[in-house]
Amino acid sequence: MKAKAARLHAANDIRIDEFELPAIKDDEILVKIVCDSVCMSTYKMAILGTDHKRVHADVAEHPAILGHEMAGDIVEVGAKYQDKYKPGMKFTIQPAINYKGSMDSPGYSYEFCGGDATYCIIPAEVFEVDCFLEYKGEGYFDASLAEPLSCSIGAVNAMYHTKMGVYTHDMGIKAGGKMAIVAGAGPMGLGAITYVLNRDVNPAMLVVTDINDDRLARAAELFPPEEYAKRGIDLRFVNTKDMEDPVAELRAMTDGKGFDDVLCYAPIPAVYEQSNAILGRDGCLNFFAGPTDTQLKGATNLYDIHYNSTHIMGTTGGNTNDMIESLDLTAAGRIKPSVMVTHIGGLNVVPETVLNLPKIPGGKKLIYTHLDMPLTALTDLRSVGETTGDSRYTALADLVDAHDGLWNVEAEQYLLANFVGE
Repeated sequence: MKAKAARLHAANDIRIDEFELPAIKDDEILVKIVCDSVCMSTYKMAILGTDHKRVHADVAEHPAILGHEMAGDIVEVGAKYQDKYKPGMKFTIQPAINYKGSMDSPGYSYEFCGGDATYCIIPAEVFEVDCFLEYKGEGYFDASLAEPLSCSIGAVNAMYHTKMGVYTHDMGIKAGGKMAIVAGAGPMGLGAITYVLNRDVNPAMLVVTDINDDRLARAAELFPPEEYAKRGIDLRFVNTKDMEDPVAELRAMTDGKGFDDVLCYAPIPAVYEQSNAILGRDGCLNFFAGPTDTQLKGATNLYDIHYNSTHIMGTTGGNTNDMIESLDLTAAGRIKPSVMVTHIGGLNVVPETVLNLPKIPGGKKLIYTHLDMPLTALTDLRSVGETTGDSRYTALADLVDAHDGLWNVEAEQYLLANFVGE
């Protein structure tokens, strides 16, 4: 069947291609993609090309479909899985399949599998490692965002603490401890915040830093500190840009003891060094932000590692259990993946959006692959409707406003009923 997709042909070369999908094999499934959210990792893939660890060397001859944060419907099931999956089922996948030690991953490494497509083929290895997940919720976007949320869930679950003289690790953040998310008011940081605040084990203090007042103000609107104070969580949003001594001022918030857990969300040496410097005894720092510079370095306090038992680590992606946790918490209404979304658009805008992603303000860009639609900020929907005279944008704006400015199931359903097919 015919499919359209945004595919990588070389570094900085993304094209919207129309091509014929091959017939599926007995151990494959044909799916219709409804939406895919754009990840900064896709930008890194696009600018690096074959220098990226997940991009295959012959991408020029076999271009790779972009997008690994996908959700959609099953169209056709190979013979091997017809007892387990049925056409019409909603799905998402955990793209970090780690199949037989390979870095290959949907959205990076496959000619016929990726989220920025109208249709694609899920290969056998995804099923072999149980990374194909049925989704029973309403909003496709929630399923799409389960993958980026699983990355933050994995980051939190991978952190650890120790006891002197005991050679085992206590996994996860410290219950009732002090936690900081540095450079944390961007889309991935917001995902981490909604998870940290609403999981079973919470810190007593969560400090979120950034250098952008608009991002911090939006974060404070989404997570009102006064509401979390009622639950015993001291939540603070702090701009470190104008602080004379950010490390001293952040440590002062902990009475000089430092933080038990720190997530670093910017691949910048100075931000890493600040994150390292605010650790307390037995503090754990997860350098979450993925750099493109293979020689990126930052100064580390080795004295603290030795005498104060500080821990420096990093994670990339989550696993299937993290993904399932994300879907379960979303279905239960405990977390809101939609806090990450600031823009919507059609498949046509993927090349420009991906290649310019660091320059586009806001959070997650949500792509509906069966649409031709300009990339549009949720805050601009009403003005677009007024300027163009297109009442559909105004209707979307009304639905977004009715949900405190967040993308939502009703808005998605309206979009799919009234925009698709143009």
